[in-house]
Amino acid sequence: MATEAPVVATDLVVRTEARRQKSSSAIDAEQRSKLGQYFTPAPAAEFIASLARLGAADEIRVLDPGAGVGSLTAALVMRILQDRPGTRISVTACEVAPQLHGILEATLEDCVNTAREFGSHVEVNLVRGDFIAWATKDEGFLSEDRGLFDLVIMNPPYKKLAANSRERRAVAAACTETSNLYSAFMALGVRLLSPGGQLVAITPRSFANGPYFRQFRRYFLDHMHIDHVHVFEARNKVFADTDVLQENVIFSATRTNSPSRGPVIVSTSQSYSSEVRSRTVRYEDMVYPADPEYFIHISADEEDAELAAAHANLPATLPEISCQVSTGRVVDFRSKEHLRPDPTDGAVPLIYPIHMREGGIAWPATRTKKNNAIMLNGDTRKMTFPRGYYVVVKRLSSKEEKRRVVASVFDPVETPCERIGFENHVNVFHCGGEGITKDVARGLCLWLNSTVLDRFIRRFSGHTQVNATDLRNLRYPSKCQLSAIGRDWPQGALPIQEKIDDLVERHLQ
Repeated sequence: MATEAPVVATDLVVRTEARRQKSSSAIDAEQRSKLGQYFTPAPAAEFIASLARLGAADEIRVLDPGAGVGSLTAALVMRILQDRPGTRISVTACEVAPQLHGILEATLEDCVNTAREFGSHVEVNLVRGDFIAWATKDEGFLSEDRGLFDLVIMNPPYKKLAANSRERRAVAAACTETSNLYSAFMALGVRLLSPGGQLVAITPRSFANGPYFRQFRRYFLDHMHIDHVHVFEARNKVFADTDVLQENVIFSATRTNSPSRGPVIVSTSQSYSSEVRSRTVRYEDMVYPADPEYFIHISADEEDAELAAAHANLPATLPEISCQVSTGRVVDFRSKEHLRPDPTDGAVPLIYPIHMREGGIAWPATRTKKNNAIMLNGDTRKMTFPRGYYVVVKRLSSKEEKRRVVASVFDPVETPCERIGFENHVNVFHCGGEGITKDVARGLCLWLNSTVLDRFIRRFSGHTQVNATDLRNLRYPSKCQLSAIGRDWPQGALPIQEKIDDLVERHLQ
């Protein structure tokens, strides 16, 4: 009997995977996109389940808050049956899509029957509805009939939450403010864990940094100890048979009230079946103790660690080079009456990403639907900056661009003007709302366009946006180093990449 058991349990995952593959006929791609659902392939489900800490208790209470067809539940039940035979398993699975309820019910029944063949017991509770509504209903969040869970396992839906949405308000009232459905599921999962309980999840990496997840990160890190983080070297290996290209992480974390934090295991692999390389990092190297943004720095390998160390050793913060960075003040759809398609009397330049070219500003732009100017008056003066040198960074880089950070210098000699407007799709480096020195501006532009910074941003940022908050939290060369780099920039367009990197490296030695 012992030799047959693993085969029976594996069959449970095989059958669930067959249901997942057929589920596309039950819920179409448009509906899945509307719900933010991406079903978990069997290899991913088994990998995620392998991170669960089973402990020695006689019973394990499991929550799968976005169960889909039950892939994660089936993989976890399979593992418990194999590794902890005789353990009682209580599963609560939530699913909002009515089209999936029959499929999920079949998976849960399969779990019960498979456990019975093992001489074990699985009890299931299918919640046919929205997890957020269920978890926060009538303030009965931790009511006795609902109880707490030992293990929350999830592949949460990915979808932005409107500021006034019911879901966002409900999660904020229960635990924390957050801007995406996946982090809302994570926050409620944390809230439903028993002390010492574990959350195991696959999620987008974007929660690890950026301003939109700041409050969520604080809540998560205040209540959870990160135990293990796994990243894939190729993002298309995570959901190999879907069109998902979002950069994802798989992680486990433990609910704790203790302020002390121990080391974290960080692992990486090409795919689920390839060799896994692991390393241990200090918690303080992942979450800097004095960081008000609570960024989570995930160094997947030694090269990442070297990049992080090189960045940490840079001599200056942004205030130490007498600079600040802000998002462009002009939101064009709110200022339509003041915008002009071409330069005209009484107007000043308005800079969009389209004006950024080869490290400089090409203004005015031709053959574009974007405006080139904004009228200068009592309503718009506060939206503009005085004449001077500024460094402009695109907030979103296109697929065609080789670098994640794309920077240009606004040169008042090249673009004469009284004041300048910067549109909301760019970030602007300035000095107290005014221009910065020419050499520092040119050196800062070269630094931001360097390969070493691009590698750091790509390794440690989980999103393609370059937010002002991200730029504020970087370290920089000193003002003297930036000035020296800027002075060595030959006249003309931005140098080729090799020349940029040579200038930066030479002055940072």
